[in-house]
Amino acid sequence: MTPPHALRILTASFLFAGLVSLPAHAANKDIIQLETEVQQLQISLATLQKSNDENMGMLKELLQQTADAVNTMTTTVNGLKLSMQNQQTAASTNNQQISGQVQALNDSVDALSARLDKMAKSLATIQSQQQIANAALSNLPQATPTTSAAGAPTTGVTPAPGTPVGVVPAGANPNLDTSSAPTDSNPNGALGANAQPIPAGAEPAAVPIPTAPSAGDMYRGAYADYISARFALAASEFEALIKAHPDDNLSGNAYFYLGEMDMRSHRPSAAIKSYDQVITSYPDNAKIPAAELHKAYALIDERETAAAERELRELIQRFPVSPEASLARAKLSSLRRQ
Repeated sequence: MTPPHALRILTASFLFAGLVSLPAHAANKDIIQLETEVQQLQISLATLQKSNDENMGMLKELLQQTADAVNTMTTTVNGLKLSMQNQQTAASTNNQQISGQVQALNDSVDALSARLDKMAKSLATIQSQQQIANAALSNLPQATPTTSAAGAPTTGVTPAPGTPVGVVPAGANPNLDTSSAPTDSNPNGALGANAQPIPAGAEPAAVPIPTAPSAGDMYRGAYADYISARFALAASEFEALIKAHPDDNLSGNAYFYLGEMDMRSHRPSAAIKSYDQVITSYPDNAKIPAAELHKAYALIDERETAAAERELRELIQRFPVSPEASLARAKLSSLRRQ
């Protein structure tokens, strides 16, 4: 039989063992649960990492596609821009060619007019000479038979100058009456070999009074010298036209070509003054668009870009459909790109 003291000790031991074993079992369960949760969290993190990697891959692919699309669009835009620039350059070149052709056509028409005017003047001169010759022929004396005192006809032979009255010239009929022959005292009687008698009662031919050349004649002559590259002579002729006919519209043309010759001689400041004369003094002149355009070119040569842009914009506003306006637009675009 177990003593009571030992029983009490054994009971206490069992109780202590039970008390000690209960928290250890609970702790192991919590650890297992925590490990399970940690494992699930790791799985979730791995799944999330995998999803993020997939999403990042998709984003990278989308970004690459977007970058490729942007590059393609940039290339297309650059191609379109280059094509537009080429078209603008071609249009500007075509407009310049058209403007040059129109100017050349106008110059050719003016040259043709000058030649026609010269031909008309030559024809008028020939007609005048022919009229003078006809008048001289009509004024020549005709040998008409005269009757002598005895009733015998005479041949009207005129003695040589200085022959005394009553002396029969050689070859004349001495039986003819020579009393009606002219003597030295008669100024119309002593005719030389080439002299022409003036009929009685006729007035001497009127000498034509030279008249000042018209503006058209002066312009055609000056323009003919201009297109023949005789610039010094053409400049003096254009200046003479302006001085003789300052209010004529052709004087505006003369100022324009004076400006053109100044530009050829690299004198843009003098050219600007000539172009201003066309623009301000001759409002109906057909050369105004070209004068405004070439004035802008001269201002650019003078490094007055702002003034040149104002002149080009004014040209476009005043003459929007002219070939010069197209050239002005192209020039403005090139000035803005500089």
